Amino acid sequence: MEFNNGNYRSGPYSSGPFSTGGATPPPPNAPKKPINVDINAGKLKKFIPLLIVLVLIAVCAMTCWYTVDDKQQAVVTTFGKVTDITEAGMHFKLPFGIQNIEKVDVNVYQKLELGYRSDEYNTGGYTLVTDESKMITGDYNIVNIEFFIEYKISDPVKYLYNSYEPEEVLRNLVQSQVRNVVGSTNVDAVLTDGKEQIQRQVKEFITEILNDYDIGLMLVDVKIQDSEPPTTDVIEAFKSVETAKQQAETVINQARAYQNSKLPSAQAEADKLIQNAEYLKQSRINEATKQVAMFEAMYQEYINDPEITRARMYYETISQVLPGVKLYINTDENGVNTLLPLDSLVK
Repeated sequence: MEFNNGNYRSGPYSSGPFSTGGATPPPPNAPKKPINVDINAGKLKKFIPLLIVLVLIAVCAMTCWYTVDDKQQAVVTTFGKVTDITEAGMHFKLPFGIQNIEKVDVNVYQKLELGYRSDEYNTGGYTLVTDESKMITGDYNIVNIEFFIEYKISDPVKYLYNSYEPEEVLRNLVQSQVRNVVGSTNVDAVLTDGKEQIQRQVKEFITEILNDYDIGLMLVDVKIQDSEPPTTDVIEAFKSVETAKQQAETVINQARAYQNSKLPSAQAEADKLIQNAEYLKQSRINEATKQVAMFEAMYQEYINDPEITRARMYYETISQVLPGVKLYINTDENGVNTLLPLDSLVK
């Protein structure tokens, strides 16, 4: 077919085996007509409620369970009100925001640095914060002193709801009490041997005030990291003082060692003298007791026969005063004709 002035006429393909029987074929570049698919909307509506139920079940499964680490405690709030505190493990809660969970690290020792800041990459370095470390002592000297504070959370509910920023409250409290204690201590104690007392006083004051604030924090330890004067000359002077004190301690320790080496022997000698004195004392007591017993026995004999006892005492005394002298006894009242030698009687 050929097109001529809007009319069709027969061409070489108008008849024969490939003839269209008079029908007009579409142009070669004509667009295809879309195929309409009939979808059953009634069946699709039946699956929508089931799909919604499945989504709700999935959301509940994901929001109804929570886990608590062994170093934590979880504060459970129902409609904003605290209703429970849970320990480590897996726990159930109401979904869709009915119950909310706040996890708090209660079994972790936390640090607070005053006067310096450690390197966040744990390389061992630190940065000084002079606004916090510079203080005035009780005798109006300036020192740089750095503190390390260790604390932990004692009550998770009070920690979350009794104050807006409990760590900042603790930092301000530490700064206040540190300056209070250092301001009442002389510079020698701050730089040398008074650090332990300063640490103890600061800890006592902070603990007492924390109990009054009731913000759920508990102070564990207070340590002085470093304390030094602000100028080099003063630092050298205090180093000399510290060296002299160490030398004095060394001499005192040597003297104590010498004392401990000599004390046992001196104690042994003293014990020996005391024992000897006790022996002499007991000997004198025994001798006196013996003399008393002899006198009492002699007195008893004197009562029985005074003349014989008196003569015997006289003769015994002469024998003691004049040893080796022959003693004769006159047995006759008229003269010395009848004398008896005492030694012959003894023989």
